[in-house]
Amino acid sequence: MSDNGHQQNEHENVPSRQRRRFEGISSRTYEHPADRSALVALRKLSGFDTVFKALSGLLPERSLRLLFLSDSVRVSDAQFAHLNTMLRDACHILDLDKVPPMYVAQDPQPNAMCIGLDEPIIVVTTGLVELLDEEEMRAVVGHEVGHALSGHAVYRTILLFLTNLALRVAWIPLGNIAIMAIVTALREWFRKSELSADRAGLLVGQDLKASMRGLMKLAGGNHLHEMNVDAFLEQAEEYEAGGDLRDSVLKILNTLPRTHPFTTVRAAELKKWAESRDYQRIMDGHYPRRTEDKETSVSDSFRQSAASYATDVKNSKDPLMKLVSDIAGGAGDLGGRVRRGFGGFAGGTPKDQTAPKDQTTPEDRTSPKDQPPRDSTPEDDD
Repeated sequence: MSDNGHQQNEHENVPSRQRRRFEGISSRTYEHPADRSALVALRKLSGFDTVFKALSGLLPERSLRLLFLSDSVRVSDAQFAHLNTMLRDACHILDLDKVPPMYVAQDPQPNAMCIGLDEPIIVVTTGLVELLDEEEMRAVVGHEVGHALSGHAVYRTILLFLTNLALRVAWIPLGNIAIMAIVTALREWFRKSELSADRAGLLVGQDLKASMRGLMKLAGGNHLHEMNVDAFLEQAEEYEAGGDLRDSVLKILNTLPRTHPFTTVRAAELKKWAESRDYQRIMDGHYPRRTEDKETSVSDSFRQSAASYATDVKNSKDPLMKLVSDIAGGAGDLGGRVRRGFGGFAGGTPKDQTAPKDQTTPEDRTSPKDQPPRDSTPEDDD
């Protein structure tokens, strides 16, 4: 438990209010299953990080470090001291030994990032600093420290590099296709890593309302008096369940180029996790330790990831996901379900589905009582 009376450690951190400290916590504790499985697999690849670090001369990392050092403000006891306190506090709570350098960059667009191969660096924009209050900003700093603890910075930097490379080789058809396939897969992981970091931010701030306020401000600006958390979450539910299959396809197309999930989706996901038994167990002190990380199984992580996706599909209210779930469950009338999902294709009744006119003559039509009786057979019962 972190408190105002604990002895000064290497972080020289004194939290402004009581919050639980998670000594030796493993990043697996808060990582989304899809994020966790990818990271476990990458960590098991001997020399993976070494190879990419050896290629650091090709990456813009050194240039970025010099850029932030020369044209941004480095957070310290002398500059943006309140952010420095939050940073040390976050590292103390998540038990991160080395505090990463943090910079404030002049940019009216609210944003924050954690990048770097050799050592992670955290950058927040002036737009974000001016937008959020202390507790909301604490959740954001915890979010970025969570990225650092998970080792996301390495793979996020690789994604930036591959995205730039794809632009340079766009004139090579097969080369561009191959790189964009990797970029698309990395973006899917990237989006899940953001959900993981949101959870880390909640573990640091330990104030769900502040986390939700921060996400609402990212969506609607500094107008909290005009916004409502419940109504904001209703937007996420409407986004997931509304429309037909056409809207489902559009949602996929809108999501593919993004590195972050949509803000309402992040809010709904974080609230769901905060209300879960897993979160309560963490707050009670039951969580994986870093000392156990080497014992993690890649196959177990992938099974957990697959189970998570399957659960998401099963519980989703999205029309396409419901269709996928029905198909997996062996539901019949697939063609009819697809047609209904697309609103009858044209919103009306297709010509080939109009009821046929009765072509029989009065003489052909007989009442049931005029029909000769039939013997009941098992085939008739079917």
